[in-house]
Amino acid sequence: MSSSPIIGITFGNTTSSIAYVNPKNDVDVIANPDGERSIPSVLSYVGSDEYHGGQALQQLVRNPKNTIINFRDFIGLPFAQADVSKCAYGAPAVEVEGKVGFVISRGEDKQETITVDEVVARHLRRLKLAAEDYIGSKVSEVVITVPTSFTSEQKEALEAAAGKSGLKIVQFINEPSAALLAHAEQFPFEQDVNVVVADFGGTRSDAAVIAVRNGIFTILATKHDTNLGGDNLDNELVEYFAKDFEKKNKSNPRTNARSMAKLRTHASATKNTLSNTTSATISIDSLADGFDYHASINRMRYELVTNKVFSQLAAFIDDVIAKAELDPLDISAVLLCGGVAYSPKLTTNLEFMFPESVQILGPASKQATSQPNELSASGAALQARLASEYDASELAEALSPVVINTPHLPKAIGLVGSQGEFYPVLLAETSYPVQKKLTLKQAKGDLLIGVYEGEHHVEERTVEPTEKEAKEQDDDEEEWSDSEDDEPEIIREKLYTLSTKLMELGVKGVTNGIEVVFNINKDGLLRVSARDLKSGAVVKGEL
Repeated sequence: MSSSPIIGITFGNTTSSIAYVNPKNDVDVIANPDGERSIPSVLSYVGSDEYHGGQALQQLVRNPKNTIINFRDFIGLPFAQADVSKCAYGAPAVEVEGKVGFVISRGEDKQETITVDEVVARHLRRLKLAAEDYIGSKVSEVVITVPTSFTSEQKEALEAAAGKSGLKIVQFINEPSAALLAHAEQFPFEQDVNVVVADFGGTRSDAAVIAVRNGIFTILATKHDTNLGGDNLDNELVEYFAKDFEKKNKSNPRTNARSMAKLRTHASATKNTLSNTTSATISIDSLADGFDYHASINRMRYELVTNKVFSQLAAFIDDVIAKAELDPLDISAVLLCGGVAYSPKLTTNLEFMFPESVQILGPASKQATSQPNELSASGAALQARLASEYDASELAEALSPVVINTPHLPKAIGLVGSQGEFYPVLLAETSYPVQKKLTLKQAKGDLLIGVYEGEHHVEERTVEPTEKEAKEQDDDEEEWSDSEDDEPEIIREKLYTLSTKLMELGVKGVTNGIEVVFNINKDGLLRVSARDLKSGAVVKGEL
Protein backbone atom coordinates (compact mmCIF):
# COMPACT_ATOMS: atom_id res chain seq x y z
CA MET A 1 0.00 0.00 0.00
CA SER A 2 1.06 3.57 -0.65
CA SER A 3 2.37 5.52 2.39
CA SER A 4 1.36 8.90 0.95
CA PRO A 5 -1.94 9.77 -0.74
CA ILE A 6 -2.29 9.07 -4.45
CA ILE A 7 -3.91 12.07 -6.10
CA GLY A 8 -6.08 12.25 -9.21
CA ILE A 9 -5.35 14.76 -11.96
CA THR A 10 -7.33 15.75 -15.00
CA PHE A 11 -4.93 17.42 -17.39
CA GLY A 12 -6.81 19.24 -20.13
CA ASN A 13 -5.83 21.52 -22.98
CA THR A 14 -7.73 24.40 -21.42
CA THR A 15 -7.85 23.63 -17.70
CA SER A 16 -6.62 21.05 -15.21
CA SER A 17 -8.00 19.86 -11.87
CA ILE A 18 -6.56 18.02 -8.88
CA ALA A 19 -8.49 15.84 -6.44
CA TYR A 20 -7.89 13.30 -3.69
CA VAL A 21 -9.94 11.25 -1.26
CA ASN A 22 -9.45 12.75 2.21
CA PRO A 23 -9.22 10.77 5.48
CA LYS A 24 -13.01 11.13 5.91
CA ASN A 25 -13.41 9.27 2.59
CA ASP A 26 -14.78 12.33 0.78
CA VAL A 27 -13.43 13.63 -2.52
CA ASP A 28 -11.77 17.04 -2.28
CA VAL A 29 -11.10 19.00 -5.46
CA ILE A 30 -7.96 20.95 -4.63
CA ALA A 31 -7.51 24.66 -5.32
CA ASN A 32 -4.13 26.13 -6.22
CA PRO A 33 -2.60 29.00 -4.16
CA ASP A 34 -4.74 31.48 -6.15
CA GLY A 35 -7.94 29.68 -5.14
CA GLU A 36 -8.53 28.13 -8.57
CA ARG A 37 -10.07 24.66 -8.61
CA SER A 38 -10.31 24.71 -12.40
CA ILE A 39 -6.71 25.69 -13.11
CA PRO A 40 -5.89 27.09 -16.57
CA SER A 41 -3.32 24.89 -18.32
CA VAL A 42 -1.17 27.90 -19.14
CA LEU A 43 2.45 28.92 -18.51
CA SER A 44 3.75 32.44 -19.11
CA TYR A 45 7.19 33.98 -18.75
CA VAL A 46 8.21 37.55 -17.92
CA GLY A 47 11.98 37.74 -17.60
CA SER A 48 13.06 35.18 -15.02
CA ASP A 49 9.54 34.82 -13.59
CA GLU A 50 7.25 31.91 -14.46
CA TYR A 51 3.49 32.38 -14.11
CA HIS A 52 1.02 29.53 -13.98
CA GLY A 53 -2.75 29.08 -14.15
CA GLY A 54 -4.92 32.18 -14.02
CA GLN A 55 -1.96 34.50 -13.55
CA ALA A 56 -0.44 33.16 -16.76
CA LEU A 57 -3.74 33.45 -18.60
CA GLN A 58 -3.87 37.15 -17.76
CA GLN A 59 -0.61 37.57 -19.72
CA LEU A 60 -2.29 36.47 -22.94
CA VAL A 61 -3.23 40.07 -23.84
CA ARG A 62 -0.01 41.94 -23.02
CA ASN A 63 2.53 39.12 -23.39
CA PRO A 64 1.10 36.54 -25.84
CA LYS A 65 4.38 35.46 -27.46
CA ASN A 66 5.69 34.25 -24.10
CA THR A 67 2.44 32.60 -22.97
CA ILE A 68 2.08 28.89 -23.76
CA ILE A 69 -1.47 27.58 -24.19
CA ASN A 70 -3.29 24.47 -25.48
CA PHE A 71 -0.23 22.22 -25.33
CA ARG A 72 -1.60 18.98 -23.82
CA ASP A 73 -2.44 17.22 -27.09
CA PHE A 74 1.05 17.87 -28.53
CA ILE A 75 2.87 15.55 -26.13
CA GLY A 76 4.20 12.40 -27.78
CA LEU A 77 3.31 13.60 -31.30
CA PRO A 78 5.70 14.37 -34.17
CA PHE A 79 5.57 18.04 -35.14
CA ALA A 80 4.04 17.14 -38.53
CA GLN A 81 1.03 15.55 -36.80
CA ALA A 82 0.39 18.37 -34.31
CA ASP A 83 -2.28 20.97 -35.03
CA VAL A 84 -0.16 23.94 -34.00
CA SER A 85 -2.91 26.37 -35.01
CA LYS A 86 -4.25 25.75 -31.49
CA CYS A 87 -1.43 28.01 -30.28
CA ALA A 88 -2.36 30.89 -32.60
CA TYR A 89 -3.29 33.25 -29.75
CA GLY A 90 -0.25 32.47 -27.62
CA ALA A 91 3.39 31.51 -28.03
CA PRO A 92 3.85 30.08 -31.54
CA ALA A 93 4.84 26.41 -31.75
CA VAL A 94 8.14 25.57 -33.47
CA GLU A 95 9.77 22.32 -34.47
CA VAL A 96 12.40 21.09 -32.05
CA GLU A 97 14.11 17.80 -32.98
CA GLY A 98 11.03 16.69 -34.87
CA LYS A 99 8.64 17.50 -32.01
CA VAL A 100 6.69 20.52 -30.81
CA GLY A 101 8.50 23.20 -28.85
CA PHE A 102 8.29 26.89 -27.98
CA VAL A 103 10.84 29.71 -28.09
CA ILE A 104 10.24 32.31 -25.40
CA SER A 105 12.03 35.47 -24.28
CA ARG A 106 13.52 35.47 -20.77
CA GLY A 107 14.70 39.09 -20.79
CA GLU A 108 16.97 41.22 -22.95
CA ASP A 109 18.61 39.12 -25.66
CA LYS A 110 17.81 35.94 -23.75
CA GLN A 111 15.73 33.22 -25.34
CA GLU A 112 14.81 29.77 -24.12
CA THR A 113 13.65 26.85 -26.24
CA ILE A 114 11.24 24.63 -24.32
CA THR A 115 10.02 21.28 -25.64
CA VAL A 116 6.39 20.38 -25.03
CA ASP A 117 7.59 17.56 -22.77
CA GLU A 118 9.29 20.13 -20.54
CA VAL A 119 6.21 22.39 -20.60
CA VAL A 120 4.07 19.46 -19.44
CA ALA A 121 6.59 18.60 -16.71
CA ARG A 122 6.54 22.20 -15.42
CA HIS A 123 2.75 22.28 -15.47
CA LEU A 124 2.44 18.99 -13.57
CA ARG A 125 5.07 20.16 -11.07
CA ARG A 126 2.88 23.18 -10.26
CA LEU A 127 -0.14 20.92 -9.79
CA LYS A 128 1.92 18.62 -7.55
CA LEU A 129 3.01 21.57 -5.37
CA ALA A 130 -0.59 22.78 -5.05
CA ALA A 131 -1.68 19.30 -3.93
CA GLU A 132 1.13 19.04 -1.38
CA ASP A 133 0.31 22.48 0.00
CA TYR A 134 -3.33 21.47 0.47
CA ILE A 135 -2.78 17.94 1.81
CA GLY A 136 0.20 18.86 4.00
CA SER A 137 2.41 15.97 2.92
CA LYS A 138 4.58 14.94 -0.01
CA VAL A 139 2.85 13.54 -3.08
CA SER A 140 4.66 11.21 -5.44
CA GLU A 141 1.98 9.10 -7.16
CA VAL A 142 -0.94 10.02 -9.37
CA VAL A 143 -3.80 8.58 -11.39
CA ILE A 144 -4.19 10.79 -14.45
CA THR A 145 -6.99 11.00 -16.97
CA VAL A 146 -6.40 10.92 -20.73
CA PRO A 147 -8.70 11.11 -23.76
CA THR A 148 -9.70 7.76 -25.23
CA SER A 149 -7.88 8.86 -28.41
CA PHE A 150 -4.48 9.11 -26.68
CA THR A 151 -1.94 6.75 -28.25
CA SER A 152 0.51 4.54 -26.38
CA GLU A 153 3.31 6.90 -27.50
CA GLN A 154 1.49 9.86 -25.97
CA LYS A 155 0.96 7.98 -22.72
CA GLU A 156 4.64 7.04 -22.57
CA ALA A 157 5.68 10.66 -23.17
CA LEU A 158 3.23 11.85 -20.51
CA GLU A 159 4.59 9.27 -18.08
CA ALA A 160 8.14 10.48 -18.71
CA ALA A 161 7.15 14.15 -18.28
CA ALA A 162 5.35 13.32 -15.04
CA GLY A 163 8.49 11.56 -13.82
CA LYS A 164 10.52 14.74 -14.40
CA SER A 165 7.99 16.61 -12.22
CA GLY A 166 8.40 14.09 -9.41
CA LEU A 167 5.19 12.18 -10.06
CA LYS A 168 4.82 8.48 -10.82
CA ILE A 169 1.70 7.65 -12.83
CA VAL A 170 0.33 4.49 -11.24
CA GLN A 171 -2.58 4.29 -13.65
CA PHE A 172 -4.15 6.04 -16.63
CA ILE A 173 -7.94 6.25 -16.67
CA ASN A 174 -9.83 7.47 -19.70
CA GLU A 175 -11.74 10.70 -19.18
CA PRO A 176 -15.32 9.49 -19.82
CA SER A 177 -14.94 6.52 -17.46
CA ALA A 178 -13.50 8.81 -14.78
CA ALA A 179 -16.41 11.25 -15.12
CA LEU A 180 -18.97 8.44 -15.00
CA LEU A 181 -17.23 6.87 -12.00
CA ALA A 182 -17.52 10.16 -10.09
CA HIS A 183 -21.19 10.50 -11.00
CA ALA A 184 -22.03 6.90 -10.12
CA GLU A 185 -20.30 7.26 -6.75
CA GLN A 186 -22.76 10.00 -5.81
CA PHE A 187 -25.80 8.83 -7.77
CA PRO A 188 -25.54 5.06 -8.39
CA PHE A 189 -27.49 3.65 -11.31
CA GLU A 190 -30.21 1.33 -10.04
CA GLN A 191 -30.38 -0.66 -13.29
CA ASP A 192 -28.19 -1.64 -16.21
CA VAL A 193 -27.99 1.42 -18.46
CA ASN A 194 -26.32 2.93 -21.52
CA VAL A 195 -24.87 6.38 -20.83
CA VAL A 196 -23.39 8.96 -23.16
CA VAL A 197 -20.57 10.91 -21.52
CA ALA A 198 -20.05 14.15 -23.46
CA ASP A 199 -17.02 16.27 -22.58
CA PHE A 200 -17.11 19.68 -24.25
CA GLY A 201 -13.93 21.55 -23.39
CA GLY A 202 -12.38 24.73 -24.68
CA THR A 203 -10.56 23.40 -27.74
CA ARG A 204 -12.05 19.95 -28.37
CA SER A 205 -15.06 17.72 -27.85
CA ASP A 206 -15.00 14.08 -26.78
CA ALA A 207 -17.87 11.68 -26.28
CA ALA A 208 -18.26 8.02 -25.38
CA VAL A 209 -21.19 5.64 -25.16
CA ILE A 210 -20.68 3.48 -22.06
CA ALA A 211 -22.66 0.38 -21.15
CA VAL A 212 -23.01 0.00 -17.39
CA ARG A 213 -23.69 -3.64 -16.50
CA ASN A 214 -23.47 -4.83 -12.89
CA GLY A 215 -21.22 -1.87 -12.09
CA ILE A 216 -18.80 -2.67 -14.93
CA PHE A 217 -18.17 0.00 -17.58
CA THR A 218 -17.76 -0.99 -21.22
CA ILE A 219 -17.06 1.65 -23.85
CA LEU A 220 -19.16 0.89 -26.94
CA ALA A 221 -18.06 3.84 -29.10
CA THR A 222 -16.04 7.05 -28.90
CA LYS A 223 -15.90 10.21 -30.98
CA HIS A 224 -13.50 13.15 -30.98
CA ASP A 225 -13.47 16.55 -32.65
CA THR A 226 -10.40 18.69 -32.01
CA ASN A 227 -11.99 21.69 -33.73
CA LEU A 228 -15.22 21.91 -31.74
CA GLY A 229 -15.55 23.33 -28.23
CA GLY A 230 -15.95 26.43 -26.12
CA ASP A 231 -13.56 28.39 -28.32
CA ASN A 232 -16.10 28.13 -31.15
CA LEU A 233 -18.65 29.87 -28.94
CA ASP A 234 -16.05 32.54 -28.18
CA ASN A 235 -15.38 32.99 -31.90
CA GLU A 236 -19.05 33.69 -32.63
CA LEU A 237 -19.22 36.22 -29.80
CA VAL A 238 -15.98 37.90 -30.87
CA GLU A 239 -17.32 38.37 -34.40
CA TYR A 240 -20.64 39.69 -33.06
CA PHE A 241 -18.88 42.28 -30.87
CA ALA A 242 -16.37 43.17 -33.63
CA LYS A 243 -19.21 43.92 -36.05
CA ASP A 244 -21.00 45.98 -33.41
CA PHE A 245 -17.84 47.95 -32.60
CA GLU A 246 -17.10 48.56 -36.28
CA LYS A 247 -20.67 49.76 -36.87
CA LYS A 248 -20.52 52.20 -33.95
CA ASN A 249 -17.01 53.56 -34.47
CA LYS A 250 -16.16 52.93 -38.15
CA SER A 251 -13.04 51.15 -36.91
CA ASN A 252 -12.14 47.50 -37.54
CA PRO A 253 -10.62 45.79 -34.43
CA ARG A 254 -9.75 42.68 -36.48
CA THR A 255 -6.67 44.38 -37.93
CA ASN A 256 -4.94 44.58 -34.54
CA ALA A 257 -3.83 41.43 -32.72
CA ARG A 258 -3.92 43.08 -29.30
CA SER A 259 -7.44 44.39 -29.91
CA MET A 260 -8.59 40.89 -30.80
CA ALA A 261 -6.88 39.43 -27.73
CA LYS A 262 -8.78 41.90 -25.54
CA LEU A 263 -12.03 41.12 -27.31
CA ARG A 264 -11.49 37.36 -27.00
CA THR A 265 -10.75 37.58 -23.27
CA HIS A 266 -13.90 39.61 -22.60
CA ALA A 267 -16.02 37.45 -24.91
CA SER A 268 -15.01 34.33 -22.97
CA ALA A 269 -15.90 36.04 -19.68
CA THR A 270 -19.25 37.12 -21.16
CA LYS A 271 -19.98 33.55 -22.22
CA ASN A 272 -19.33 32.30 -18.69
CA THR A 273 -21.50 35.05 -17.19
CA LEU A 274 -24.42 34.20 -19.47
CA SER A 275 -24.32 30.61 -18.27
CA ASN A 276 -25.47 31.85 -14.85
CA THR A 277 -27.38 35.08 -15.55
CA THR A 278 -29.71 36.31 -18.28
CA SER A 279 -27.65 39.35 -19.30
CA ALA A 280 -24.07 40.56 -19.35
CA THR A 281 -22.13 43.76 -20.03
CA ILE A 282 -18.83 44.06 -21.86
CA SER A 283 -16.59 47.07 -21.26
CA ILE A 284 -13.15 47.48 -22.86
CA ASP A 285 -11.03 50.63 -22.62
CA SER A 286 -9.34 51.66 -25.87
CA LEU A 287 -10.27 48.58 -27.86
CA ALA A 288 -9.04 49.98 -31.20
CA ASP A 289 -7.97 53.36 -32.59
CA GLY A 290 -8.50 54.93 -29.15
CA PHE A 291 -12.20 54.01 -29.03
CA ASP A 292 -13.65 52.41 -25.91
CA TYR A 293 -16.25 49.70 -26.28
CA HIS A 294 -19.27 49.20 -24.04
CA ALA A 295 -22.18 46.89 -24.88
CA SER A 296 -24.79 44.65 -23.30
CA ILE A 297 -26.05 41.28 -24.49
CA ASN A 298 -28.80 39.06 -23.10
CA ARG A 299 -28.86 35.27 -23.09
CA MET A 300 -31.44 35.04 -25.87
CA ARG A 301 -29.26 37.10 -28.21
CA TYR A 302 -26.18 35.07 -27.21
CA GLU A 303 -27.99 31.82 -27.99
CA LEU A 304 -29.06 33.15 -31.38
CA VAL A 305 -25.50 34.25 -32.16
CA THR A 306 -24.06 30.85 -31.17
CA ASN A 307 -26.96 28.65 -32.30
CA LYS A 308 -24.91 27.00 -35.05
CA VAL A 309 -22.27 25.82 -32.56
CA PHE A 310 -24.83 24.45 -30.10
CA SER A 311 -26.48 22.55 -32.96
CA GLN A 312 -23.08 21.05 -33.83
CA LEU A 313 -22.59 19.95 -30.21
CA ALA A 314 -25.98 18.20 -30.16
CA ALA A 315 -25.24 16.54 -33.52
CA PHE A 316 -21.89 15.38 -32.12
CA ILE A 317 -23.72 13.40 -29.43
CA ASP A 318 -26.17 12.01 -31.99
CA ASP A 319 -23.22 10.82 -34.09
CA VAL A 320 -21.52 8.89 -31.30
CA ILE A 321 -24.79 7.08 -30.52
CA ALA A 322 -25.08 6.10 -34.18
CA LYS A 323 -21.44 4.98 -34.13
CA ALA A 324 -22.33 2.62 -31.27
CA GLU A 325 -25.14 1.29 -33.52
CA LEU A 326 -27.71 2.41 -30.98
CA ASP A 327 -30.77 4.64 -31.07
CA PRO A 328 -31.51 7.55 -28.68
CA LEU A 329 -34.16 5.25 -27.19
CA ASP A 330 -31.35 2.92 -26.07
CA ILE A 331 -29.78 5.69 -23.97
CA SER A 332 -30.73 6.18 -20.32
CA ALA A 333 -28.71 9.32 -19.55
CA VAL A 334 -26.36 11.89 -21.03
CA LEU A 335 -23.65 13.05 -18.61
CA LEU A 336 -22.29 16.48 -19.52
CA CYS A 337 -18.69 17.41 -18.62
CA GLY A 338 -16.38 20.29 -19.40
CA GLY A 339 -16.85 24.03 -19.32
CA VAL A 340 -19.47 24.18 -22.09
CA ALA A 341 -21.73 21.98 -19.96
CA TYR A 342 -22.60 25.09 -17.92
CA SER A 343 -24.50 26.55 -20.88
CA PRO A 344 -28.29 26.12 -20.41
CA LYS A 345 -28.78 26.09 -24.20
CA LEU A 346 -26.85 22.82 -24.49
CA THR A 347 -29.18 21.09 -22.01
CA THR A 348 -32.25 22.58 -23.71
CA ASN A 349 -31.18 21.28 -27.13
CA LEU A 350 -30.53 17.79 -25.76
CA GLU A 351 -33.87 17.67 -23.94
CA PHE A 352 -35.52 18.40 -27.27
CA MET A 353 -33.44 15.75 -29.05
CA PHE A 354 -33.98 12.87 -26.61
CA PRO A 355 -37.15 11.20 -25.28
CA GLU A 356 -38.39 12.41 -21.89
CA SER A 357 -37.16 9.18 -20.30
CA VAL A 358 -33.51 10.17 -20.94
CA GLN A 359 -31.87 12.11 -18.12
CA ILE A 360 -29.69 15.04 -19.17
CA LEU A 361 -27.18 15.18 -16.32
CA GLY A 362 -25.86 18.75 -16.38
CA PRO A 363 -25.43 21.49 -13.76
CA ALA A 364 -29.20 22.08 -13.60
CA SER A 365 -29.97 18.41 -12.89
CA LYS A 366 -30.67 17.26 -9.34
CA GLN A 367 -28.77 14.05 -10.09
CA ALA A 368 -25.54 15.62 -11.32
CA THR A 369 -22.67 17.63 -9.97
CA SER A 370 -22.90 21.40 -10.17
CA GLN A 371 -19.24 21.40 -11.28
CA PRO A 372 -19.06 19.35 -14.51
CA ASN A 373 -15.46 20.40 -15.16
CA GLU A 374 -14.40 18.65 -11.93
CA LEU A 375 -15.99 15.26 -12.63
CA SER A 376 -12.98 13.63 -14.29
CA ALA A 377 -10.58 14.68 -11.53
CA SER A 378 -12.98 13.35 -8.91
CA GLY A 379 -13.19 10.05 -10.78
CA ALA A 380 -9.40 9.88 -10.98
CA ALA A 381 -9.22 10.44 -7.22
CA LEU A 382 -11.68 7.60 -6.61
CA GLN A 383 -9.58 5.33 -8.82
CA ALA A 384 -6.51 6.50 -6.89
CA ARG A 385 -8.13 5.41 -3.64
CA LEU A 386 -8.64 1.95 -5.14
CA ALA A 387 -5.06 1.86 -6.42
CA SER A 388 -3.72 2.77 -2.98
CA GLU A 389 -5.19 -0.45 -1.56
CA TYR A 390 -2.87 -2.66 -3.63
CA ASP A 391 0.87 -3.12 -3.85
CA ALA A 392 2.71 -2.73 -7.15
CA SER A 393 2.48 -6.40 -8.21
CA GLU A 394 -1.22 -6.64 -7.40
CA LEU A 395 -1.93 -3.42 -9.27
CA ALA A 396 0.02 -4.59 -12.32
CA GLU A 397 -1.96 -7.84 -12.35
CA ALA A 398 -5.26 -5.98 -11.99
CA LEU A 399 -4.38 -3.81 -14.98
CA SER A 400 -3.39 -6.71 -17.24
CA PRO A 401 -5.18 -6.93 -20.60
CA VAL A 402 -6.68 -10.29 -19.63
CA VAL A 403 -8.78 -8.55 -16.99
CA ILE A 404 -9.48 -5.40 -18.97
CA ASN A 405 -10.72 -7.18 -22.10
CA THR A 406 -13.49 -9.18 -20.46
CA PRO A 407 -15.95 -10.78 -22.91
CA HIS A 408 -19.45 -9.37 -23.38
CA LEU A 409 -22.81 -10.62 -24.57
CA PRO A 410 -23.52 -9.65 -28.19
CA LYS A 411 -27.29 -9.95 -27.67
CA ALA A 412 -29.74 -9.68 -24.78
CA ILE A 413 -30.77 -12.90 -23.03
CA GLY A 414 -34.16 -13.22 -21.36
CA LEU A 415 -37.49 -14.97 -21.02
CA VAL A 416 -40.45 -15.32 -23.36
CA GLY A 417 -43.91 -14.38 -22.08
CA SER A 418 -47.23 -16.13 -22.62
CA GLN A 419 -47.95 -13.97 -25.67
CA GLY A 420 -44.55 -14.54 -27.24
CA GLU A 421 -43.10 -11.26 -25.96
CA PHE A 422 -39.45 -11.02 -24.93
CA TYR A 423 -38.40 -9.85 -21.45
CA PRO A 424 -34.65 -9.08 -21.29
CA VAL A 425 -32.79 -10.21 -18.17
CA LEU A 426 -29.17 -9.77 -19.27
CA LEU A 427 -28.75 -6.86 -21.66
CA ALA A 428 -26.39 -6.81 -24.61
CA GLU A 429 -22.82 -5.76 -23.68
CA THR A 430 -23.11 -7.39 -20.24
CA SER A 431 -19.65 -8.64 -19.30
CA TYR A 432 -19.24 -12.09 -17.81
CA PRO A 433 -18.82 -13.96 -15.54
CA VAL A 434 -22.16 -12.67 -14.24
CA GLN A 435 -25.15 -13.79 -12.21
CA LYS A 436 -28.62 -12.27 -12.13
CA LYS A 437 -31.76 -13.31 -10.26
CA LEU A 438 -35.37 -12.71 -11.24
CA THR A 439 -38.33 -13.38 -8.91
CA LEU A 440 -41.74 -14.12 -10.46
CA LYS A 441 -44.08 -14.00 -7.47
CA GLN A 442 -47.29 -14.40 -9.49
CA ALA A 443 -46.19 -17.59 -11.30
CA LYS A 444 -48.47 -20.60 -10.62
CA GLY A 445 -49.20 -24.04 -12.02
CA ASP A 446 -47.15 -26.03 -14.52
CA LEU A 447 -44.67 -23.70 -16.23
CA LEU A 448 -42.51 -23.98 -19.34
CA ILE A 449 -39.77 -21.37 -19.09
CA GLY A 450 -38.30 -20.41 -22.44
CA VAL A 451 -34.84 -18.80 -22.44
CA TYR A 452 -34.04 -16.89 -25.65
CA GLU A 453 -31.70 -14.37 -27.16
CA GLY A 454 -33.48 -11.19 -28.17
CA GLU A 455 -32.78 -8.46 -30.70
CA HIS A 456 -34.23 -4.98 -30.41
CA HIS A 457 -35.44 -2.55 -33.03
CA VAL A 458 -37.21 0.79 -33.08
CA GLU A 459 -40.71 1.18 -34.48
CA GLU A 460 -42.46 4.42 -35.29
CA ARG A 461 -46.20 4.90 -35.21
CA THR A 462 -48.27 7.92 -36.05
CA VAL A 463 -50.95 9.10 -33.65
CA GLU A 464 -53.62 11.36 -35.11
CA PRO A 465 -55.26 13.87 -32.72
CA THR A 466 -58.62 12.63 -31.46
CA GLU A 467 -61.79 14.33 -32.67
CA LYS A 468 -62.26 15.92 -29.24
CA GLU A 469 -58.68 17.24 -29.15
CA ALA A 470 -58.98 18.55 -32.68
CA LYS A 471 -62.22 20.37 -31.81
CA GLU A 472 -60.70 21.93 -28.67
CA GLN A 473 -57.70 23.11 -30.68
CA ASP A 474 -60.00 24.55 -33.34
CA ASP A 475 -61.95 26.43 -30.66
CA ASP A 476 -58.75 27.80 -29.13
CA GLU A 477 -57.22 28.87 -32.42
CA GLU A 478 -60.23 29.89 -34.50
CA GLU A 479 -59.20 33.55 -34.30
CA TRP A 480 -55.83 32.75 -35.92
CA SER A 481 -56.30 32.82 -39.66
CA ASP A 482 -52.69 31.76 -40.36
CA SER A 483 -52.54 28.77 -38.03
CA GLU A 484 -50.97 25.67 -39.52
CA ASP A 485 -52.72 22.33 -39.66
CA ASP A 486 -51.93 20.14 -36.68
CA GLU A 487 -49.34 17.54 -37.51
CA PRO A 488 -49.88 13.99 -36.24
CA GLU A 489 -47.63 12.90 -33.36
CA ILE A 490 -44.90 10.40 -34.19
CA ILE A 491 -44.13 8.00 -31.33
CA ARG A 492 -40.95 5.92 -31.41
CA GLU A 493 -40.78 2.72 -29.37
CA LYS A 494 -38.00 0.27 -28.64
CA LEU A 495 -39.25 -3.31 -29.14
CA TYR A 496 -37.65 -6.73 -28.85
CA THR A 497 -38.08 -9.73 -31.12
CA LEU A 498 -37.18 -13.31 -30.27
CA SER A 499 -33.96 -14.59 -31.76
CA THR A 500 -32.20 -17.87 -30.93
CA LYS A 501 -33.87 -20.29 -28.51
CA LEU A 502 -31.32 -21.27 -25.89
CA MET A 503 -33.19 -23.68 -23.59
CA GLU A 504 -36.49 -24.57 -21.93
CA LEU A 505 -37.10 -25.47 -18.29
CA GLY A 506 -40.24 -27.28 -17.09
CA VAL A 507 -41.48 -26.62 -13.55
CA LYS A 508 -44.57 -28.41 -12.19
CA GLY A 509 -47.05 -27.52 -9.46
CA VAL A 510 -45.84 -23.98 -8.66
CA THR A 511 -48.11 -22.41 -6.03
CA ASN A 512 -46.28 -19.38 -4.69
CA GLY A 513 -43.93 -18.09 -7.42
CA ILE A 514 -40.47 -19.00 -8.64
CA GLU A 515 -36.97 -17.57 -8.64
CA VAL A 516 -35.03 -17.77 -11.92
CA VAL A 517 -31.23 -17.45 -11.75
CA PHE A 518 -29.10 -16.71 -14.83
CA ASN A 519 -25.40 -17.52 -14.49
CA ILE A 520 -22.68 -17.18 -17.14
CA ASN A 521 -19.18 -18.32 -16.19
CA LYS A 522 -15.88 -16.93 -17.49
CA ASP A 523 -15.94 -19.38 -20.41
CA GLY A 524 -19.36 -18.17 -21.58
CA LEU A 525 -21.28 -21.24 -20.32
CA LEU A 526 -24.88 -20.28 -19.54
CA ARG A 527 -26.67 -21.98 -16.65
CA VAL A 528 -30.26 -21.16 -15.76
CA SER A 529 -32.06 -22.55 -12.72
CA ALA A 530 -35.67 -22.16 -11.59
CA ARG A 531 -36.53 -22.64 -7.90
CA ASP A 532 -40.04 -23.04 -6.51
CA LEU A 533 -40.28 -20.41 -3.76
CA LYS A 534 -42.49 -22.64 -1.57
CA SER A 535 -41.09 -26.15 -1.99
CA GLY A 536 -37.53 -25.19 -2.84
CA ALA A 537 -37.45 -27.65 -5.74
CA VAL A 538 -34.90 -26.64 -8.39
CA VAL A 539 -34.83 -27.29 -12.13
CA LYS A 540 -31.58 -26.53 -13.99
CA GLY A 541 -30.59 -25.97 -17.60
CA GLU A 542 -27.17 -25.53 -19.18
CA LEU A 543 -25.88 -24.29 -22.54
